[in-house]
Amino acid sequence: MDSEIKEEIPVHEEFILCCGVETQVLKCGPWTDLLNDQSGNRPKLLIFIITGNPGFSAFYVPFAKALYSAVNRRFPVWVISHAGHALAPKDKRMLTSLDDPNAQEIKDIYGLQGQVEHKLAFLRTHVPKKMKLVVIGHSIGGYISLQILKRAPELSLMLPTLGAKKWWKW
Repeated sequence: MDSEIKEEIPVHEEFILCCGVETQVLKCGPWTDLLNDQSGNRPKLLIFIITGNPGFSAFYVPFAKALYSAVNRRFPVWVISHAGHALAPKDKRMLTSLDDPNAQEIKDIYGLQGQVEHKLAFLRTHVPKKMKLVVIGHSIGGYISLQILKRAPELSLMLPTLGAKKWWKW
């Protein structure tokens, strides 16, 4: 029965231009544009998953669906690919943002520090400043998550603690 519940959860796929590089974002929940949602239904928290290497986002869909179910569908769960690890199909529309930082500002966007900057740029341009974030990283995504916690004090970041039913603010 649990797998049946997970199957009925839609996953919205977007390809965006972030720092001048195609980036895949998979989204569980009805919230696809948090910045422009002026309704009273906008969630107060976003669960943001940063993949491990090689950053194949679809691998994390069952986990994202399970997590979305576990929070009773109250908060969106997004999975982001690494810069340069996903290409949009030819028939898929590429979303762009006017606030997208210039790709030339990020040195070696495909290197480790560039990937950290890529995730920070995404968060700063696609997530409201007052929204709380739960950042989950797998493998190298864990390292990137810790770097985000360290480098972005303006973001409202939270760190889940394993085995506890509380969220601790970093």
